[in-house]
Amino acid sequence: MPTNPSPKTLQDIVERHPSVSAYLYHNASGARPFPVVPPEFTNWRTEQRAWRETVALLDQSYHMTDLYLYGPDAVRLLEQLGINSFRRFAPGQAKQLVAVSPDGYVIGDAVLFYLAPETLQLVGRPSVHNWVQFHAETGRLDVTVERDEWSVQDPSRPRRMFRFQLQGPLAPALLEKLHGGPLPPVPFFHWDWIRIGPWRVRLLHHGMVGVAGGEIFGPFEWAESVREAIVTAGAEFGLQQVGSRAYGTNTLESGWISSPIPAVYTAPALEAYRRWLPATSYEATGSLGGSFFSPQIEDYYLTPWDLGYGHLLKFDHDFVGREALEAMREVRHRTKVTLVWNADDVVRAMASWLRRDGLPAKYLDWPVSRYAMWQYDQVLNRSGGKGIGFSTSNGFCWNDRAMLSLAMVDPEYADPGTEVVVLWGEPDGGSRKPSVEPHAMKEIRATVAPVPYAAPARAWRARRGRGMIPGEGT
Repeated sequence: MPTNPSPKTLQDIVERHPSVSAYLYHNASGARPFPVVPPEFTNWRTEQRAWRETVALLDQSYHMTDLYLYGPDAVRLLEQLGINSFRRFAPGQAKQLVAVSPDGYVIGDAVLFYLAPETLQLVGRPSVHNWVQFHAETGRLDVTVERDEWSVQDPSRPRRMFRFQLQGPLAPALLEKLHGGPLPPVPFFHWDWIRIGPWRVRLLHHGMVGVAGGEIFGPFEWAESVREAIVTAGAEFGLQQVGSRAYGTNTLESGWISSPIPAVYTAPALEAYRRWLPATSYEATGSLGGSFFSPQIEDYYLTPWDLGYGHLLKFDHDFVGREALEAMREVRHRTKVTLVWNADDVVRAMASWLRRDGLPAKYLDWPVSRYAMWQYDQVLNRSGGKGIGFSTSNGFCWNDRAMLSLAMVDPEYADPGTEVVVLWGEPDGGSRKPSVEPHAMKEIRATVAPVPYAAPARAWRARRGRGMIPGEGT
């Protein structure tokens, strides 16, 4: 009989490891794979250009979990868990739901669709879904949930809904052609019905990088027929289908940090939740990576302000974490920025791969260079090497010919044009993740730039007076 059986819950893992951050740092999962969608349809450079110049078709059907909520208390449950306001939230709308722990640190975010009275759908990474499902199952509200898991675990399993994004300056013209006439007047982050041939599907008004865009979703069994209709109609508009390699770079232009670590590992109040989460959960199997390492997992936790979500935070309702966030309002928070990496330093790092003397720099994959689920690279000030924040998602943007990353830095370093340093790689030759080879950390100079970085997105932000975040202001 085994003396040390395999852990069954996240709490088992936390109790067995003095440093849960060290455990996650060496987790074998590496970066999350992008399931089903081919890496490239043409090449990732042409596909990136399409969402700026013509129109791009992005398949979002496989890489996100869907959680459906039903019942008279469904909205009430979400209001108790989200930092967002739910005033005037009604069927036909969507919002970016952000959830925090009782201590006020971010558990995750996802897009919430109000499909019909007593019917809502939550779409995104599983961290918020797990949190909502736990409260639905253990609470006393009249709400039931149905879950459609992302395709990472089983790529061959059909999904319940397909989800296609049409993005680019020619997207409206293509959508009108598909619909057979003018589109319904849908406000930003609202949805309405349109027709594509014989299929009646929903269209969410949503753009990623400041140019026109819409998200089409409907029953999964229609997916290939709808795709064929889009590709055929899109030929005259220069439509490009976007593969998984280019898809991962659109957030660099729009400014959305997709992978904050869920802040659920330490609070005593969350022990029941950690016992509910299995040892196979997203929270237990994800990997930490990057040049920042701390044995204290709390050092990785982020506030809504760190991620640029301060404008979504509304104290017009009671929710988990409200008291903690009220106490944090006057505390200094980091500012989200784009970092433009110095081209000469990037080239020097690449050149080290071609030499046999000493350890090379950590490999920079193209166009997306992330190699861990939750990547935290140190950002240092230019003069003294002082730690001033974290760099997260990073990759190459062909549209701007630049290596970019999204970062959170101390506010005094957040002005565009400020010079900083990104410490690229991991300490001590690297962790045990299979995605990490022996290497030496390298300093790469970078210049602070606005969020969002894409010029069309900045113009869109100026017009709205708000940031380029999905569902912003809702």
